[in-house]
Amino acid sequence: MEEIEAIKTRTAEVLEELIETGKASARSEIAKAMSEARYNQLKAKATQVENVLRDTVQENAKLKEDLAAAQSELPAATLAKEKFAPTEGVISYYGDNPGTDSPLDQFEIFPLLPMKLGDFFFSFTNSSLFMLLTLGLVLLMILLVTKKGGGKLVPNAWQSVVELIYDFVLNLVNEQIGGPSANVKQKFFPCILVTFTFLLFCNLQGMIPFSFTVTSHFLITLALSFSLFIGITIVGFQRHGLHFFSFLLPAGVPLPLAPFLVLLELISHCFRALSSGIRLFANMMAGHSLVKILSGFAWTMLFMNNIFYFIGDLGPLFIVLALTGLELGVAILQAYVFTILICIYLNDAINLH
Repeated sequence: MEEIEAIKTRTAEVLEELIETGKASARSEIAKAMSEARYNQLKAKATQVENVLRDTVQENAKLKEDLAAAQSELPAATLAKEKFAPTEGVISYYGDNPGTDSPLDQFEIFPLLPMKLGDFFFSFTNSSLFMLLTLGLVLLMILLVTKKGGGKLVPNAWQSVVELIYDFVLNLVNEQIGGPSANVKQKFFPCILVTFTFLLFCNLQGMIPFSFTVTSHFLITLALSFSLFIGITIVGFQRHGLHFFSFLLPAGVPLPLAPFLVLLELISHCFRALSSGIRLFANMMAGHSLVKILSGFAWTMLFMNNIFYFIGDLGPLFIVLALTGLELGVAILQAYVFTILICIYLNDAINLH
């Protein structure tokens, strides 16, 4: 019996040892499985981080290339700022890549004599230079005609040009401004004559190669049209007082339509300040751009080492010559249109409607 009890006891101990060994082995297997899962998870995260880093490096390299390209294509305004330190903040209206032959490069405004007062810039630009040149040319022409007290009985070329412009504008004023006497019309004639002469010479000066077209900038034409609009409005109030507002409501208009017509007439009247400037600016800029584009095309074809390109260049070359003649006509026509519109607006302010 004792041996049986001893065998049972020994069997129980062996079973207990086996159970403990199985538990330890199971724990080890579980720990090993958990370690492998954790390792796989960390490996996946590491791979993801490597991919992100690789994409970041590639994007950084691309950004560096874009930055280098942008630095090599700095606009003319930035170059002007680097060259003239006091003009920091001055921007170019139409400046493009200086190394690119853009049709809009001819309209770029850049400072010649940089001047800065606080946050305000008073730089003497190429636009200012050509406006002064135009003014000087007009004054010189008039001085040559009017020296020694007046013109000659037999006019020379300069006197003929001045007399032609004078008679043309005088007839324009007499035809477009009705009602008042000749003395009243003469009060407005000098302003209209100066406006027409200035615009005419600015437009014609812009046709000279390597010159600058002052009237191709909207701010200049807008300032001119807006100042004339204010002056015409002041003339209307001086002549009619508060009755000047009657132009907003024509006679015989039904009362229900009055609010709409007043609003419509007011918008139409105020838009005059924009329409004249936009028309002049758009026509001059579009015409010069078209001539520049076709001239560049013809010039490129002319120097190609191929007889067919040289022969084919004759077509664009003749078109450029025709457009240049057309642009000369447009330069004169736009000065005339601007002036006749001023006369019409002035007639409306004096005589109402």
